[in-house]
Amino acid sequence: MDEPTPAPSAKITPDWERETLEKLVFATLREQRAARRWKIFFRLLMLAAVLLVIAMLMRDVATRATLTVPHTALIEVRGVIASDADANARAVVDSLRAAFEEPTAKGVLLLINSPGGSPVQAGIIADEIHRLRGLHDKPVHAVIEEVGASAAYYVASAATAIHVDKASLVGSIGVMMDGFGFTELMQKVGVERRLLTSGENKGFMDPFSPPNEAQVRHTQAMLDDIHQQFIDVVRKGRGERLRETPETFSGLIWNGQRAVEKGLADGFGSVEHVASEVIGAAHIIDYTQRENVAQQLARRLGAGAGESALQTLKEWGWVLR
Repeated sequence: MDEPTPAPSAKITPDWERETLEKLVFATLREQRAARRWKIFFRLLMLAAVLLVIAMLMRDVATRATLTVPHTALIEVRGVIASDADANARAVVDSLRAAFEEPTAKGVLLLINSPGGSPVQAGIIADEIHRLRGLHDKPVHAVIEEVGASAAYYVASAATAIHVDKASLVGSIGVMMDGFGFTELMQKVGVERRLLTSGENKGFMDPFSPPNEAQVRHTQAMLDDIHQQFIDVVRKGRGERLRETPETFSGLIWNGQRAVEKGLADGFGSVEHVASEVIGAAHIIDYTQRENVAQQLARRLGAGAGESALQTLKEWGWVLR
């Protein structure tokens, strides 16, 4: 019987120690190079951050230097007007106060491009415009670009004058709460709704329950109240310039040309035209308060407690449209 052939052993060369040492040295060099690259990367990153801070400081210094020149204070109201959007009452009000309190600002110009949003946020902004106009002898002009509708027009109506483009969309003076009803669909698929509440109206406007006529009347009365508040603000702001008709407060929207004819706007003009020809200060400085990254993080973290209630209002569609 043949004996099994032993497995061949690993071949060891005479220079194995030198080869192993070389591999270790090269591995160490590679690690050192990688560590050096990361160190350079982080240093460049820190340098970029420092340069960014310096640039921001220089921009602030340059802005403060230009405040000595007579100018028009520009404040943008863009996008949906809501507490969690860029066009929120806190930011716009802070911008307004800074503009009104600056003696070299000859007038305030609201640049509006918004489809509307929250009646509460719009009301806070409009009330503050009226208050500041009463404290300071300084005009406020609204320039509507593409859209100045609903809550955005609510804000614009508080201005001294409203300027539009012939094709701007203006108006939509009304209030809407929308939703869905799924009761018939649930019956078709054989789903039973089980809703337990403490308080007969706690399941208010539940989309999975049949409509409650008393709750519908209550909701309609609430919407009518908010609509009347909107109407009162427009009448107060526009005064005798408003050529009121049955359609004025029906929720319809008009182009800029028709808005001027109906007294919803005063005339045509761009930001540059209004600044130079109406306010009389062609130099424009942007006063719009914008949150930086740290402020956005803080606001989002702090908003967690009220997120559920806010989401409920959004689901109800409680916005001016």
